[in-house]
Amino acid sequence: MWYTSTRGGAPRVNFEGALFSGYAPDGGLYMPEELPQLDRETLCRWSTLSYRSLVKELCALFIGLELIPRHDLNDLIDQAFSRFRHRDVVHLHRLRDGLNILELWHGVTYAFKDLSLSCTAQFMQYFLQKRKKHVTIVVGTSGDTGSAAIESVQGLKNVDIIVLLPKGRCTKIQELQMTTVLKENVRVFGVEGNSDELDEPIKAVFADVAFVQRHNLMSLNSINWSRVLVQMAHHFFAYFQCAPSLDTHPLPPVEVVVPTGAAGNLAAGCIAQKMGLPIRLVVAVNGNDIIHRTVQKGDFSLCEVVKPTLASAMDIQVPYNMERIFWLLSGSDSQATRALMEQFERSQSLHLPKELHSKLSEAVTSESVSDEAIIQTMGRCWEENQYLLCPHSATAVNYHYQQSDNGQSSSISRCCLAPASAAKFPEAVQAAGLTPQTPAEILALEHKETRCIPMQRGDDWTQMLRCTIEGLSQRWEGCAVNSSE
Repeated sequence: MWYTSTRGGAPRVNFEGALFSGYAPDGGLYMPEELPQLDRETLCRWSTLSYRSLVKELCALFIGLELIPRHDLNDLIDQAFSRFRHRDVVHLHRLRDGLNILELWHGVTYAFKDLSLSCTAQFMQYFLQKRKKHVTIVVGTSGDTGSAAIESVQGLKNVDIIVLLPKGRCTKIQELQMTTVLKENVRVFGVEGNSDELDEPIKAVFADVAFVQRHNLMSLNSINWSRVLVQMAHHFFAYFQCAPSLDTHPLPPVEVVVPTGAAGNLAAGCIAQKMGLPIRLVVAVNGNDIIHRTVQKGDFSLCEVVKPTLASAMDIQVPYNMERIFWLLSGSDSQATRALMEQFERSQSLHLPKELHSKLSEAVTSESVSDEAIIQTMGRCWEENQYLLCPHSATAVNYHYQQSDNGQSSSISRCCLAPASAAKFPEAVQAAGLTPQTPAEILALEHKETRCIPMQRGDDWTQMLRCTIEGLSQRWEGCAVNSSE
């Protein structure tokens, strides 16, 4: 399996190359050159598989047995999911009036990102041990990515990780999950800015190709192909759990409602669709509605500011995985995708060509959900089911309630993806007039020592990041020399 840049200006790479690259050298994102097409027989065979087994089947298709033999791949994925609290890794909750909630948050940090990052870390470790190499991971986070990335690699000898978090814009629990990890290979910066602003120094560092190669840098944000790959399993599992029957011709559709910020989960769904999975995608966003405007009007333009919302992990203005979706829906037209993204980067504004917008509207529907609607949805779900939603999951369930209130609930099976546990968002739970239910390990964070380096306005964030990376490389080189002696 070969991977190509969405912008067409970089050499193709295998899975290992895509895994360790993040952005392609031309600024694009890696995508498979060809997508496997799944026939009815394969889908019926997969329909009985566990979530864990679906991840194994998808990874085998997209990684290649010559890179990771199947028995090794199975072991890596089993190891990745060994710390999950639920024996099935994910869990489908069937509630009143056809409300299906797929809980993706049974990992260490109570968020869906544990699923893809735990696998990605295992793949990295596999290749690094084989090659006797070291990497430095640089991650920008709006809330959950940072803690999941830290948990997946903390304590590893051949990996250092640097996380930039938007100080004061994550929940207290999200911040503590990052700043209380004091392992030597973890550095956390608290940035005086929002999640889009903290992405700027990261992108500037990765644009220096010689620097990236010299220090073996990689990203674990949702631009990393490995994360999108694992997230495809959410859609397959949701489909197989919620499809009424696979005996009909054609196979019945299932609506999958995807709360998103950076559009990684949405890109995974679009790829699954293209492979032949009969899902209809609905994307749910908060008041930061660039994806909603793009789907509805073709308006891929930045607003003046990021609005802080209750669904804080989705407070994102630049959903970079939309580039993957544009490329996919334009028939893998890298020249057109490059022109579109360069225009967007120049002017922060883009109106999609009519044909591309039409294809996007066919593939995806969308809604934007206010804080008021999030609170109402959380309250209603508790009242009807005694089930606590996190504010991000509430954006998806809000769509379900709208459809069922309009009498459209019985026409198609629907699955709402739940990206995080309500336990991570006690402030939002209280805002909805409900009582938070906080697990003991989260309460314990309050009493732990923290470490966080400030990045203040007026500081040169790019230079601070470069200096930190250089320091980590020197430390690794010193360790490598000592161990060889």
